[in-house]
Amino acid sequence: MSEKKSSPGMWTPANIVTSVRVVFVPVWLLMAQLLGGVGVGGMAVFVAFCLLSLTDKLDGYLARSRNEVTTFGKFLDPIADKLVVIVALCYLLETGAPVSWALLVIVSREFLVSGLRMVVATKGVVIAAGNLGKWKTATTMVSICGALLAMAIDSYALMCVSYGLLVVAVVLTIWSGVDYFVKSWGALSDDEPEASDKSDAAPTWDDAVSLASRVLDQARAAGLSVGTAESCTGGLVEASLTAVPGSSDVVMGAVGSYACSVKEALLGVEHDTLERVGAVSSECASEMARGARGALGCDVAVSVTGIAGPGGAVPGKPVGLVWFGVSDGHETRTESVVFPGDRSEVRLRSVMHALELLRSMCGKAAARG
Repeated sequence: MSEKKSSPGMWTPANIVTSVRVVFVPVWLLMAQLLGGVGVGGMAVFVAFCLLSLTDKLDGYLARSRNEVTTFGKFLDPIADKLVVIVALCYLLETGAPVSWALLVIVSREFLVSGLRMVVATKGVVIAAGNLGKWKTATTMVSICGALLAMAIDSYALMCVSYGLLVVAVVLTIWSGVDYFVKSWGALSDDEPEASDKSDAAPTWDDAVSLASRVLDQARAAGLSVGTAESCTGGLVEASLTAVPGSSDVVMGAVGSYACSVKEALLGVEHDTLERVGAVSSECASEMARGARGALGCDVAVSVTGIAGPGGAVPGKPVGLVWFGVSDGHETRTESVVFPGDRSEVRLRSVMHALELLRSMCGKAAARG
């Protein structure tokens, strides 16, 4: 599916807000060290931190409402959030508050999860942020705000409540970290991922049908049913599978989701996903694959969404870029390839790649039993 949105540029209103948040963090820390404590100065520190925290909601709202989500923003925003939390906890530790245990857990978790995401990303696995992470961040921010207010008004009771919330935040931090590892376990334990077919030789339709036959044999031997969710391939993956006689005992069907509205209505792709990163993205491919399993009632589903050309390219998304997703209920993997050739060749190469992913996932599902 082609995207025709123009690039919003790097310095969007959302990115400016995020950058201001990063720059203001050391200013807030100096302010806290000079003015913090009981009284008006402490209240000023509390109010400044609240405003600093709220800018996270503001830049997210601006990016989504203006459809200006950028790569720079996706890089800077999580760094800004972590910087705010870590600097605030360091300040509380400096004042004598017993928060070293929380700081250790939170920093360790961020290092481990960031490393985990980088490792599994090399295998095409995307770990989406879940509600646990959002609750963890919100609880941490509220506990810090409470501690700063307690210092300003010299309230022992409020400080106890804030520490209680910080304990909850640490529990959620650990829980969400474990959840990330559970979701990525399949990728971590897979030392030899299947290689994609990226040879220069252009495939033929007969090649696709031959590979589809092998996919059906693999799925049939494992007792698995398969389905597809297709955008740029327009149903060609299902067509290659159903071109094989007897495929009806394995193939459940396909969802031809060329339009974004169909992706949302039939596959459950989030509207926010399409606004933030577009239809040609890892996130969309992942949600399409999971949605196809539910819509078709199949064991394994593959999704395809890309820019087959000749037009539709945007900065960072050239003609030939295709994202794939494959899901079996235990894990969802995504990967992208930029294929050479004209529109027909890109579509046929995409069919071959999608079939390889189906075959690989059927093999893994069979191994898990």
